[in-house]
Amino acid sequence: MLIVVDTSVLVAAMRSRHGASYRLISELPSLRFQPALTVALYMEWQAVLTRPEHMPPGVDTDAMQGFLRYLASLAHLQDVHFLWRPFLRDPDDDMVLECAVASGSRLIVTHNIKDFRRAIGLGVQAMTPGGFLRHLEKSS
Repeated sequence: MLIVVDTSVLVAAMRSRHGASYRLISELPSLRFQPALTVALYMEWQAVLTRPEHMPPGVDTDAMQGFLRYLASLAHLQDVHFLWRPFLRDPDDDMVLECAVASGSRLIVTHNIKDFRRAIGLGVQAMTPGGFLRHLEKSS
């Protein structure tokens, strides 16, 4: 199953090893799901996660870049041939939705559920990391 991992999930995973975001990222690589990724979304991951306030103590920019390259190596790389903009309020959210639609992902895993309410009109549901992990447990 392809999913789109919003940047908010990666930020939360970097901040705490106790939450659902960290558990989700720690499951990779997984036989149950694979992240879908576009160049635009990868660029956002890099821009946000290399900010000092989002890097765990002792992790430098090079290490974070290496981690993001590793995540990208596990992802289904997706080209976007049709832009849905503007569809959501935030252009960065539109970019996440475009990745989902182009890749056929039916789920966006995010902490910003309310920002993706309109995504259901394109057949895409937003789900929290905890909700997604519960969804995986039920379908096993």
